Amino acid sequence: MITDRKHPHAPTWSLDGLRLGAILMLPALPGMIAFGIAVGATAARKGFGLVDSMLMNALVYGGASQMVAMETWPERITWGGVAGLALLAATVNARMLLFGAALRPWLGPLPGWQTYPMLQLGTDPGWLVSMRYRAEGGRDAAVFLGGGLFVWAAWMAATTAGYQLGALVTDPRRIALDLVLPIFFSTMLIPLWGGRRRAIGWGIAGAVALATESLVPGW
Repeated sequence: MITDRKHPHAPTWSLDGLRLGAILMLPALPGMIAFGIAVGATAARKGFGLVDSMLMNALVYGGASQMVAMETWPERITWGGVAGLALLAATVNARMLLFGAALRPWLGPLPGWQTYPMLQLGTDPGWLVSMRYRAEGGRDAAVFLGGGLFVWAAWMAATTAGYQLGALVTDPRRIALDLVLPIFFSTMLIPLWGGRRRAIGWGIAGAVALATESLVPGW
């Protein structure tokens, strides 16, 4: 284990932490794999090449924002269309700002060359698992890194498999792949329940979502 003697409360690094991070992410893996297959199949359906799909999933690694952007992908690529897609992706990914702020008390003491590359591996389940580990007194930054690398590898495998199966999944709704995204995020809410006070915010969010789905056309 590596520790910082100048900052006794700074995060540590260990190989055990890498393994623990991967183990803690196992319960989230089935949902991530199903979601990845849906994203890969959507990329194939939209006419992406295999290399294009793999690069998008490796570098953008946005999950929900990728799915929404592909569903609104314009027939002709223009600068206005690109700007619209970028704004849409930024809006969907805005929650990452809060994730990063929540991680700063833990990972903040680390040098930037260690922290910022790790944030590229941040995901919704990874953040939940890491924050729970931190709340229980853990401080090994390798847990965050190990979980992130494990999910990223599974994501790449799942999206590639989904792309290869894309020709067989001409209508994702027939096998309920269009339900993967809402089911995934609904399940993600369970560990965040904090009692009746949370019910107000959750109720407002649900009402706004249902109203938008009913009243606003398109995606």
